[in-house]
Amino acid sequence: VLGFRQALTMAFAVKEINSNTDLLPNVTLGYSLYDNCVELSIGFRAALSLAAGQKKHFVLNDSCVGAPPVLGIVGDSSSTRSIAISNVLGLYRVPLVSYFATCSCLSDRTKYPAFFRTIPSDAFQILKHFGWSWVGLLVSDDDYGLHAAQSFQSDVLPLGEACLAYLKVLPWDNNQYEIERIVHVIKKSTARVVIAFAHESNMIPQNVTGLQWIASEAWTTATVLHTPHFIPYLRGTLGIAIRRGEIPGLKEFLLQTLSTQSNKSVNQFWEHTFKCRFAPAPAEWTEAGGALCTGHEDLQNIDTEFLDVSNLRPEYNVYKAVYALAHALDQLLRCEPGRGPFPGNSCATLHTLEPWQFVHYLQNVNFTTSFGDEVSFDKDGDAIPLYDVMNWLWLPSGNIQVQNVGVVKKSAQRGEQLHLNEDPPMSVCSKKCPLGTRRVRRKGEPECCFDCITCSEGEIKCIPCPEDFWSTPDRYQCVPMKTEFLSYHEPLGICLSTVAVLGTFICAIVLLVFVHNRKTPIVRANNSELSFQVLLSLKLCFLCSLLFIGRPRLWTCQLRHAAFGISFVLCVSCILVKTMVVLAVFKASKPGGGSILKWFGALQQRGTVFTLTLIQAVICVTWLVTASPAPYKNTDYHNDKIVYECVIGSSVGFAVLLGYIGLLALLSFMLAFLARNLPDNFNEAKLITFSMLMFCAVWVAFVPAYVNSPGKYADAVEVFAILASSFGLLVALFGPKCYIILFRPERNTKKAVMGRGQRPPKQHRRSTC
Repeated sequence: VLGFRQALTMAFAVKEINSNTDLLPNVTLGYSLYDNCVELSIGFRAALSLAAGQKKHFVLNDSCVGAPPVLGIVGDSSSTRSIAISNVLGLYRVPLVSYFATCSCLSDRTKYPAFFRTIPSDAFQILKHFGWSWVGLLVSDDDYGLHAAQSFQSDVLPLGEACLAYLKVLPWDNNQYEIERIVHVIKKSTARVVIAFAHESNMIPQNVTGLQWIASEAWTTATVLHTPHFIPYLRGTLGIAIRRGEIPGLKEFLLQTLSTQSNKSVNQFWEHTFKCRFAPAPAEWTEAGGALCTGHEDLQNIDTEFLDVSNLRPEYNVYKAVYALAHALDQLLRCEPGRGPFPGNSCATLHTLEPWQFVHYLQNVNFTTSFGDEVSFDKDGDAIPLYDVMNWLWLPSGNIQVQNVGVVKKSAQRGEQLHLNEDPPMSVCSKKCPLGTRRVRRKGEPECCFDCITCSEGEIKCIPCPEDFWSTPDRYQCVPMKTEFLSYHEPLGICLSTVAVLGTFICAIVLLVFVHNRKTPIVRANNSELSFQVLLSLKLCFLCSLLFIGRPRLWTCQLRHAAFGISFVLCVSCILVKTMVVLAVFKASKPGGGSILKWFGALQQRGTVFTLTLIQAVICVTWLVTASPAPYKNTDYHNDKIVYECVIGSSVGFAVLLGYIGLLALLSFMLAFLARNLPDNFNEAKLITFSMLMFCAVWVAFVPAYVNSPGKYADAVEVFAILASSFGLLVALFGPKCYIILFRPERNTKKAVMGRGQRPPKQHRRSTC
C-alpha cells in the first residue's frame, strides 16, 4: 500500500523496533508490503488480503514463519482509497493508519471508527494568519478536493473569516475548454489569492500571473512543477507540507537493501538509476547497445532523490505510524491482570487479541520521536497539527527552491498557532472597517464585500457602550461618562455651603445674645419664647440647605424637601403666632377687649405652632409614602455626561408643600400689614411685614427660576432661595434688636421700649411680655 521508499522506511522502522530492548521486548514484529499501483481496486484488495490473513505475500526478512495476526495497516496515501478501505476495515475495527490522507471527512468517527493518521491538514490556517478574506478555491474532482471544498464552506465561511470569490472543480481529463473557462473566471475575479486542493497532475497553470497561490500538501513539494515553464505563474506559492523529520540510519538501510535484495521494485530502481537492464534484457535494448545491469554498480557516488534523506516528509509520517502501532502493542502487553481497561478489568493477550481492543490502545498512544516531535491522536484519530509552511522561491539560476518559512504547532495553552516570516500580499474584497465604523453588506455580494458606515455616538464597533459609559470621539473605546451634580468641591458648591454654615453660625450667635439678655425689656417685649423658636427654626433652615449639595442619595433626596418644608413652616408659624399676639394685645388694650387674651396664652401659642407644623409633617410623610423623591441619572442634557439629580416623585406633593408655606407666609404678611400702624411700642409688626414681603418675593421668583434651571443649577437655585429667605428673616426680625442690645444699650430700657404709646392695662402687661 506504500510507495517504494515509504515501504523501505516501514521495513527500517520494524527492524529498529525489533532491535530495541525497551520497546516490545521478546516480541518480533513482521510486515507485508503491497503495491497499490495507484489503483483503488488493487489497494482495496491488498487491504482485504492483509486483514484476512492470506498467505500470498512477500517479506524482506524470511526469518518470520507462519501467519501471525495483522494488528494494523499503514496506508493508504490517497484520501479516496483510504475512504474505500476504511469503509470495510472499520466494520471489523481493524486499524488503518494513513500517512498522507488528509480529507477532513475521515475524521468522522461514526463512519471510520478505526481510522488514524499521522498527517494533519489545515491550509486554511494561512488565511487566518494573513487576514485574507477574499479568495478563490480550486479543487480536484475526487474525494480529496470535494471534501476540502465542503470543509471550507462549512468550517470557514460561517465564521466570517473568509469569503469565496469562486469555487471551481478541476477536470481530471485536462479538458481544454473547461480549463479555459476556469482561467477566464480567475482573471476576471478581484481575488488575488487562490487555494488549490488538488494533485500535481491537476495543476497546469495557464497564462495567469499576479496571483498568490496556496498549495495543499498534495502538491506543495511536487518537484514535477519546479520547472522554468511554471516559474512565472507559481513563484511565491505558499503551501503546507508534511513536517520534515530526521531518521538516523535510514540511508544506510536503503543502501544495504538495494545492494542485497532482489525483487521487482529494487530492479526497477536499479535500471532507472544506472540506465541498464537486468538479464534477460529485451532484444531491442541489446540491439540498441544498451548496458546490462550487473547488480554491483556503485551506489555511493550517485546523485538520486531516492537516497536523499535530508527532506523526509511522507517517510517520516510512515516512521511515526509504525512506531504508533508498536507503542500501542507495547502498552497492551504491559497490562496487569485485574487492572485492564476491558470488562471485568481484564487485559487483552496477543493470542486472543481482538482488533477493537488494539484500537483502544492505539487511540491513547502518546510518545516522542527521536526528532523531538510528540505523537498522539485526538478523539477523531487525527494527529496533533504539526507541519511546515513552504514558499516557492525563484532562484537566479532559473530554478525553484522550496523554502521553509514557517511552522504550525498546537499547544494546550494557546491552541493552534501559525508562525510565518513573510509579509503578505493583500487579498480582500473590502478593506477592514476602521474603528468607529460598522460593516454594511453590499446587496447581492458575498459577506466579505461591504461598505463602512460611521457608528453612532456612544457605540464601539456599533455596539452600544455599557450603562454609564460613552464612546471616545474616535469611537475607540468606551469610557466612564462624566458626572455632574452640585458638589462640595466646585466653586458654586463651596460658596453656597460656606454661606449656609455662616448663616447657622450667625443664628447661634444671635441666640446666645438673646439668651444672655433674656431678662432685658427688648427681649421680653418681643415674646422671647417664640423668638427662640424662630432662631432655632432658622438654624434648621440654613442646615437643611446642605442636603442639596453633594451627590444625590436616596436618603438625601427624601430628607431634603421634608427638612426644608418642616423647618420653614416652623419658622413662619412662630412669626404668624407672634403677629396674632401683637394684634390681640392691641385689641385687649381697648375698653372691653381684655377677654381676647385668654385665647393667646403661652400654652395656646405653643399648641398653634405645633399644630401648624404637624400639618406640614403630615404632608411630607404622605408625599414620601405615595411618591417618594429618588436619585436619578439624567442623560437628556448631555449624551456623554450623567447629571445626578433628585426627581421630586410627585409634583402635587411638592406643590402642596410650597403652597402651605406660602399660605402661612401670606397670612403673616396680611396680619402684620394690618398691624403696621400700631403705636411705637408694638412696631415689631413693621419688621414682620418687611420680612414676609422679602420672603414672599424670594419664593415667587424661585418658581420660574427653578423650572428653567437644568441639572445642578436647579439645586443651586433652591439653595439660594432657602439662604436668601432665611437671611431676610434673620436680618429683618433680629437685626434691629441686636443692634440695640449690643450697640445702643441705653435704649434697652422699659421706658424706651414703651415709648410714647398708650400704656397697656396693668393686668395684661405680663401677657405682652
